[in-house]
Amino acid sequence: MLLARVLAQLVKVGQLTVIDSTGKARVFEGEPGPVVTIRITDPAAARAIALHPNLCLGEAYMEGKLVVEDGGTLYDLLDLFGHNLARFGPHPFAQMQIRVDRVFRFLQQYNPMSRARANVSHHYDLSGRLYDLFLDHDRQYSCAYFPHGGEDLETAQDLKKRHIAAKLLMSRNQKVLDIGSGWGGMGLYLAREMNADVTGVTLSTEQFNVSNARAQKARLSNRARFELKDYRLLEGTFDRIVSVGMFEHVGVYHYRTFFEKIRDLLDDNGVALLHTIGRMEGPGTTNPWIRKYIFPGGYIPALSEVSSAIEKAGLWITDIEILRLHYAETLRHWRQRFMGSWDEAAEIYDERFCRMWEFYLAASEISFRHLRNCVFQIQLTKRQEAVPLTRDYITDWDRDLVGKSRHRAA
Repeated sequence: MLLARVLAQLVKVGQLTVIDSTGKARVFEGEPGPVVTIRITDPAAARAIALHPNLCLGEAYMEGKLVVEDGGTLYDLLDLFGHNLARFGPHPFAQMQIRVDRVFRFLQQYNPMSRARANVSHHYDLSGRLYDLFLDHDRQYSCAYFPHGGEDLETAQDLKKRHIAAKLLMSRNQKVLDIGSGWGGMGLYLAREMNADVTGVTLSTEQFNVSNARAQKARLSNRARFELKDYRLLEGTFDRIVSVGMFEHVGVYHYRTFFEKIRDLLDDNGVALLHTIGRMEGPGTTNPWIRKYIFPGGYIPALSEVSSAIEKAGLWITDIEILRLHYAETLRHWRQRFMGSWDEAAEIYDERFCRMWEFYLAASEISFRHLRNCVFQIQLTKRQEAVPLTRDYITDWDRDLVGKSRHRAA
């Protein structure tokens, strides 16, 4: 059994019991760690997982050909694999697939305007009811901020918006651009809390409709407008530019265009803040399962790739913060909420979709807990004098905004 030979080399931490389609069980174990039992009901699926684990493990789970037994969960299985991959690296078969992927990286990352819109629609134009099942009330679909670690999801997402506003060093009535504005939460926050004049752009028809409806309902339409437009078509200048959770869809070969556009749109004394998932190692490729089923055209950048493009655009990097386990905690909340709403999700789509979404959320959480993914928050300016000489003002602004929020609540 090819899969048995692969697992014998891979599992050096924990214990994995695999029951094949004939009912035969094989046990693979190493140092003390997670204990998981799975059943693979199709011999072809077992071979596929052995030969192309990065794609076929997720596909087998989606199709019901891989089942976690004995009260365990998919998260338990991926956690076991995560422990082993973090310490010992991928199996040679997986390494070979990664090398092949790198050969075709240009095609995977080619993201002109027409393709960018189709890629965004694949994920973000899903039913809004789905996102309501696991996101917070503001539909913040990016890493929350857990300064103490015990915050609930709603609080942590509000703290994320506040933390970004602090880094933007805003004053009232400024003109703000939100690139990749989602369902409008960040833009509406700045319009409401800072009296900003906000323009948001998205490529998702669903997000475009929802964000403008939210602005109208909140009586903020005069201060927050959302457009269905590619950022490359924008003109004018803005005092502040923010982009949260959108850069992962730009495509590595379009980074210089992205930052040159920020440079051209930013006022001479302006401040921009980029919030993006990142990898704590060199350039790589997108996991093929994620690329096929969840985020076509998506890519998590290395800091070296981002900083190089910023340098070429002639912008100052005035602050970088690395958020490490914050996204792991965010995804834990999302996964638990989704699992608690499984039946409702199955009514919207079907069981196969639910297994796909569970795999996406669980695998993503593991990538932040064990596999060196993180979040970069990068502050950019055109002039080095645009922000104070030290970053104390970020903490001061955080605290000041807390006080203002409490005053309004009282």
